[in-house]
Amino acid sequence: MTLATDSARTTEHLDRGPLDPEEVAALVARDIAPGSFVNLGIGRPTKVADHLEPEKGVVLHTENGMLGMGPAAHGDETDPDLTNAGKTPVTELPGASYFHHADSFAMMRGGHLDVCVMGAFQVSAHGDLANWHTGAPDAIPAVGGAMDLAIGAKDVFVMMSLFAKDGTPKLVPRCTYPLTGLACVSRVYTEVATFLVGAGGAVVRETFGTSFEDLAARLDVPLRRVEESVR
Repeated sequence: MTLATDSARTTEHLDRGPLDPEEVAALVARDIAPGSFVNLGIGRPTKVADHLEPEKGVVLHTENGMLGMGPAAHGDETDPDLTNAGKTPVTELPGASYFHHADSFAMMRGGHLDVCVMGAFQVSAHGDLANWHTGAPDAIPAVGGAMDLAIGAKDVFVMMSLFAKDGTPKLVPRCTYPLTGLACVSRVYTEVATFLVGAGGAVVRETFGTSFEDLAARLDVPLRRVEESVR
Protein backbone atom coordinates (compact mmCIF):
# COMPACT_ATOMS: atom_id res chain seq x y z
CA MET A 1 0.00 0.00 0.00
CA THR A 2 1.38 3.39 -1.03
CA LEU A 3 0.37 6.60 0.68
CA ALA A 4 -0.79 9.58 -1.32
CA THR A 5 2.08 11.52 -2.88
CA ASP A 6 3.56 14.28 -0.74
CA SER A 7 4.61 17.67 -2.00
CA ALA A 8 8.36 18.09 -2.45
CA ARG A 9 8.27 21.27 -0.39
CA THR A 10 6.59 22.56 2.75
CA THR A 11 3.55 24.65 1.80
CA GLU A 12 2.48 27.64 3.90
CA HIS A 13 -1.20 28.62 3.56
CA LEU A 14 -1.01 32.00 5.28
CA ASP A 15 -4.47 33.06 4.06
CA ARG A 16 -6.24 29.87 5.16
CA GLY A 17 -6.66 28.59 8.69
CA PRO A 18 -6.83 27.59 11.41
CA LEU A 19 -8.84 24.70 9.97
CA ASP A 20 -12.07 23.38 11.41
CA PRO A 21 -12.46 19.62 12.15
CA GLU A 22 -14.19 18.95 8.81
CA GLU A 23 -11.32 20.55 6.90
CA VAL A 24 -8.78 18.51 8.85
CA ALA A 25 -10.78 15.36 8.11
CA ALA A 26 -10.73 16.22 4.41
CA LEU A 27 -6.92 16.45 4.52
CA VAL A 28 -6.71 13.00 6.06
CA ALA A 29 -9.11 11.56 3.46
CA ARG A 30 -6.99 13.10 0.69
CA ASP A 31 -3.90 11.26 1.93
CA ILE A 32 -5.43 7.79 2.16
CA ALA A 33 -4.40 5.77 -0.87
CA PRO A 34 -6.99 4.09 -3.11
CA GLY A 35 -7.92 0.56 -2.09
CA SER A 36 -6.75 0.95 1.51
CA PHE A 37 -8.32 -0.85 4.47
CA VAL A 38 -8.78 1.79 7.16
CA ASN A 39 -9.96 2.02 10.77
CA LEU A 40 -11.33 5.34 12.02
CA GLY A 41 -11.08 5.93 15.76
CA ILE A 42 -13.78 7.40 17.97
CA GLY A 43 -14.37 11.16 17.83
CA ARG A 44 -12.90 13.44 15.17
CA PRO A 45 -11.47 10.59 13.03
CA THR A 46 -14.98 9.36 12.21
CA LYS A 47 -15.47 12.55 10.16
CA VAL A 48 -12.99 11.20 7.61
CA ALA A 49 -15.66 8.79 6.33
CA ASP A 50 -17.71 11.72 5.01
CA HIS A 51 -14.83 12.95 2.85
CA LEU A 52 -13.70 9.75 1.15
CA GLU A 53 -14.41 9.65 -2.57
CA PRO A 54 -16.30 6.44 -3.50
CA GLU A 55 -14.12 5.89 -6.57
CA LYS A 56 -11.04 5.51 -4.33
CA GLY A 57 -12.40 2.17 -3.10
CA VAL A 58 -11.31 2.69 0.50
CA VAL A 59 -12.78 0.02 2.80
CA LEU A 60 -13.57 1.17 6.34
CA HIS A 61 -13.27 -1.19 9.30
CA THR A 62 -14.84 -0.58 12.68
CA GLU A 63 -13.66 -2.53 15.70
CA ASN A 64 -17.16 -3.44 16.86
CA GLY A 65 -17.38 -5.81 13.89
CA MET A 66 -18.03 -4.27 10.48
CA LEU A 67 -16.14 -4.01 7.20
CA GLY A 68 -17.46 -1.74 4.48
CA MET A 69 -18.77 1.08 6.65
CA GLY A 70 -20.10 4.15 4.85
CA PRO A 71 -20.57 7.80 5.90
CA ALA A 72 -22.58 8.85 8.94
CA ALA A 73 -26.32 8.12 8.77
CA HIS A 74 -28.89 10.92 8.86
CA GLY A 75 -32.67 11.01 8.98
CA ASP A 76 -34.34 7.95 7.47
CA GLU A 77 -30.94 6.32 6.92
CA THR A 78 -30.50 5.88 10.69
CA ASP A 79 -30.61 2.31 11.99
CA PRO A 80 -30.04 1.97 15.77
CA ASP A 81 -28.43 -1.44 15.20
CA LEU A 82 -25.91 -0.06 12.69
CA THR A 83 -23.26 2.03 14.47
CA ASN A 84 -19.52 2.55 14.55
CA ALA A 85 -17.37 1.88 17.62
CA GLY A 86 -18.36 5.26 19.05
CA LYS A 87 -22.07 4.32 18.84
CA THR A 88 -22.68 6.87 16.07
CA PRO A 89 -25.21 5.71 13.44
CA VAL A 90 -23.52 4.92 10.13
CA THR A 91 -24.43 3.64 6.68
CA GLU A 92 -23.24 0.49 4.97
CA LEU A 93 -21.74 0.22 1.49
CA PRO A 94 -22.43 -2.56 -1.04
CA GLY A 95 -20.56 -5.69 0.05
CA ALA A 96 -20.45 -4.73 3.74
CA SER A 97 -19.93 -7.60 6.17
CA TYR A 98 -20.34 -8.19 9.89
CA PHE A 99 -18.37 -10.39 12.27
CA HIS A 100 -17.58 -11.19 15.89
CA HIS A 101 -15.68 -8.67 18.01
CA ALA A 102 -12.85 -11.18 18.40
CA ASP A 103 -12.50 -11.53 14.63
CA SER A 104 -12.38 -7.74 14.34
CA PHE A 105 -9.49 -7.56 16.80
CA ALA A 106 -7.72 -10.37 14.95
CA MET A 107 -7.82 -8.18 11.85
CA MET A 108 -6.40 -5.26 13.83
CA ARG A 109 -3.62 -7.25 15.48
CA GLY A 110 -2.76 -9.27 12.41
CA GLY A 111 -1.47 -6.41 10.27
CA HIS A 112 -4.46 -6.41 7.90
CA LEU A 113 -5.21 -2.67 8.18
CA ASP A 114 -3.30 -0.22 6.01
CA VAL A 115 -4.16 2.90 8.00
CA CYS A 116 -5.64 3.72 11.37
CA VAL A 117 -6.74 7.28 12.19
CA MET A 118 -6.84 8.14 15.91
CA GLY A 119 -6.98 11.08 18.28
CA ALA A 120 -4.25 11.78 20.83
CA PHE A 121 -3.37 13.60 24.04
CA GLN A 122 0.29 13.74 22.93
CA VAL A 123 2.49 12.61 20.06
CA SER A 124 6.26 12.73 20.23
CA ALA A 125 8.38 13.99 17.34
CA HIS A 126 9.61 10.40 16.94
CA GLY A 127 6.10 8.97 16.60
CA ASP A 128 5.31 7.77 20.13
CA LEU A 129 1.59 7.92 20.93
CA ALA A 130 -0.26 8.74 24.18
CA ASN A 131 -4.02 8.69 23.79
CA TRP A 132 -5.66 6.60 26.50
CA HIS A 133 -4.93 8.31 29.82
CA THR A 134 -3.63 11.69 31.00
CA GLY A 135 -2.35 10.21 34.24
CA ALA A 136 -4.54 12.54 36.29
CA PRO A 137 -5.96 10.87 39.44
CA ASP A 138 -9.57 11.67 38.48
CA ALA A 139 -9.21 10.81 34.77
CA ILE A 140 -11.09 7.83 33.38
CA PRO A 141 -8.76 5.57 31.32
CA ALA A 142 -10.10 4.68 27.87
CA VAL A 143 -7.88 2.19 26.08
CA GLY A 144 -10.46 0.46 23.88
CA GLY A 145 -8.63 -0.99 20.88
CA ALA A 146 -6.08 1.83 20.65
CA MET A 147 -3.03 -0.27 21.55
CA ASP A 148 -4.03 -3.03 19.13
CA LEU A 149 -4.54 -0.52 16.33
CA ALA A 150 -1.37 1.47 17.07
CA ILE A 151 0.80 -1.62 16.74
CA GLY A 152 -1.22 -3.56 14.18
CA ALA A 153 -1.91 -0.94 11.49
CA LYS A 154 0.76 -0.33 8.86
CA ASP A 155 0.40 3.45 9.25
CA VAL A 156 -1.09 5.46 12.10
CA PHE A 157 -2.42 8.94 11.36
CA VAL A 158 -3.32 11.20 14.30
CA MET A 159 -5.96 13.95 14.22
CA MET A 160 -5.67 16.34 17.17
CA SER A 161 -5.55 19.99 18.15
CA LEU A 162 -1.94 21.12 18.22
CA PHE A 163 -2.31 22.86 21.58
CA ALA A 164 -4.10 21.83 24.78
CA LYS A 165 -6.63 24.11 26.50
CA ASP A 166 -3.84 25.60 28.63
CA GLY A 167 -1.81 26.41 25.51
CA THR A 168 0.82 23.70 25.92
CA PRO A 169 1.87 21.85 22.75
CA LYS A 170 0.62 18.32 22.16
CA LEU A 171 3.42 17.58 19.70
CA VAL A 172 6.27 17.08 22.15
CA PRO A 173 9.90 15.94 22.36
CA ARG A 174 8.86 13.11 24.70
CA CYS A 175 5.40 12.00 25.81
CA THR A 176 4.74 12.63 29.50
CA TYR A 177 1.39 10.79 29.53
CA PRO A 178 1.12 6.97 29.68
CA LEU A 179 2.08 5.54 26.30
CA THR A 180 -0.23 3.75 23.89
CA GLY A 181 2.54 2.73 21.50
CA LEU A 182 6.16 3.44 20.65
CA ALA A 183 7.27 4.84 17.28
CA CYS A 184 3.93 3.99 15.69
CA VAL A 185 2.62 7.35 14.38
CA SER A 186 3.67 8.46 10.89
CA ARG A 187 1.51 11.56 10.31
CA VAL A 188 -0.14 14.21 12.48
CA TYR A 189 -3.00 16.43 11.30
CA THR A 190 -3.91 19.57 13.27
CA GLU A 191 -5.80 22.83 12.74
CA VAL A 192 -2.62 24.82 12.03
CA ALA A 193 -0.23 22.31 10.45
CA THR A 194 0.32 18.77 9.25
CA PHE A 195 3.46 16.84 10.12
CA LEU A 196 5.45 13.76 9.25
CA VAL A 197 6.96 12.20 12.39
CA GLY A 198 9.34 9.32 12.96
CA ALA A 199 12.96 8.41 13.53
CA GLY A 200 14.13 11.60 11.83
CA GLY A 201 11.97 13.88 13.98
CA ALA A 202 9.16 16.23 12.96
CA VAL A 203 8.78 17.51 9.39
CA VAL A 204 6.20 20.18 8.55
CA ARG A 205 4.21 19.34 5.41
CA GLU A 206 1.74 22.24 5.41
CA THR A 207 0.82 25.19 7.62
CA PHE A 208 -2.56 26.91 7.85
CA GLY A 209 -2.87 30.49 9.05
CA THR A 210 0.69 30.54 10.37
CA SER A 211 4.22 30.55 8.99
CA PHE A 212 6.81 27.85 9.50
CA GLU A 213 8.88 30.25 11.61
CA ASP A 214 5.98 31.22 13.88
CA LEU A 215 5.04 27.56 14.31
CA ALA A 216 8.62 26.61 15.22
CA ALA A 217 8.68 29.35 17.86
CA ARG A 218 5.60 27.90 19.59
CA LEU A 219 6.80 24.28 19.77
CA ASP A 220 9.51 22.66 21.86
CA VAL A 221 10.56 20.23 19.15
CA PRO A 222 12.97 20.99 16.30
CA LEU A 223 11.07 21.29 13.03
CA ARG A 224 12.30 20.72 9.51
CA ARG A 225 10.83 21.60 6.16
CA VAL A 226 10.07 18.81 3.66
CA GLU A 227 12.85 19.91 1.34
CA GLU A 228 15.36 19.76 4.21
CA SER A 229 14.32 16.24 5.14
CA VAL A 230 15.04 14.79 1.69
CA ARG A 231 18.52 16.16 1.22
